[in-house]
Amino acid sequence: MRNNKAVLPGFGLSLGYTILYLSIIVFLPLSAVFIKSIGIGWDGFLGIIQDTRILKALQLSFSTALIAAFINVFLGLLLAWCLVRYHFPGKRIVDALIDLPFALPTAVAGIALTSLYASTGWVGQFLEPLGIKVAYTSVGITLALIFIGIPFVVRTVQPILSDLETELEEAASALGANRWQTIRHVIFPIILPSLMTGFGLAFARGVGEYGSVIFIAGNQPYKTEIAPLMIISRLEEYDYAGATTIAVIMLLLSFALLLIINLLQSWATRRTGRNVS
Repeated sequence: MRNNKAVLPGFGLSLGYTILYLSIIVFLPLSAVFIKSIGIGWDGFLGIIQDTRILKALQLSFSTALIAAFINVFLGLLLAWCLVRYHFPGKRIVDALIDLPFALPTAVAGIALTSLYASTGWVGQFLEPLGIKVAYTSVGITLALIFIGIPFVVRTVQPILSDLETELEEAASALGANRWQTIRHVIFPIILPSLMTGFGLAFARGVGEYGSVIFIAGNQPYKTEIAPLMIISRLEEYDYAGATTIAVIMLLLSFALLLIINLLQSWATRRTGRNVS
């Protein structure tokens, strides 16, 4: 008689602990945010979403996060490709530096970027005479989000490239495909799901980023004021309902965009028959 013994003992107990953990850490806080925002009423909700200052902050946060995520997809793919396919002096150091934004406190990253790109900074003092201003502009915000988001793309794509068989490229070449055709029809479809995953992670991190952005943004109302700062400002004014309403708006917009990304990723995965590891 076949013994169908569970791989992990106590599955029911483990599942119960998992659900309890998710409820305490994820579901309950999110429910509290939604319930608190409901207390403001429909008129109050409309007043917040029609506030020009809040709309500008939301637009800035989401637009810079999207732009930074797109740039990170391109730069992250190049970095991952170089780390996987090439051997060069200092490769291990470069590979370790990729994880620096994970370990570096966000406030330290913000101060460092501001010191570099301010008008009196090491880099900014040379850009200022050329009419290029980075600090205290949306460009500076995008730069900060690129810095904190690029590891998500590199670390997502890198394992897929490592597992990519070179025989596929050799077979494509033997069948008469040039380098561009091989990349377009063989390599790119395989790494596309992981690129979308990296894009989604970088975007999700960037849209709610506060510590590294607050220093280089300048926080000028209607210009460089980000949505997380609007939440902090409402909390400092003891307007908890207003703060949670802004948070709910950000949450819903983020969920909608991430849902679209996940649907596209699922479509790409079905086409290639590969999943993101």
